[in-house]
Amino acid sequence: MNAEFVRQLIMAGLPGAEVQVEGADGVHFEATVISPAFAGKPPIARHRMVYATLGERMGGEIHALALRTLTPDEAARS
Repeated sequence: MNAEFVRQLIMAGLPGAEVQVEGADGVHFEATVISPAFAGKPPIARHRMVYATLGERMGGEIHALALRTLTPDEAARS
């Protein structure tokens, strides 16, 4: 598993999202995901949306994923 593959999976599951993923060891990753689909959703719901794009890989091939999830408006303000 590598960061680029994780990024592609998230982008495929959240069309239109901007995704950055880092992680050099192949099992621990950090991702920033910016998506209009997050509007009006609390952080836990946003994280679940991202986890859903990765399916069974979470807890298996992907041991840990630190997430920062933002709407485009939130990203523009940060």
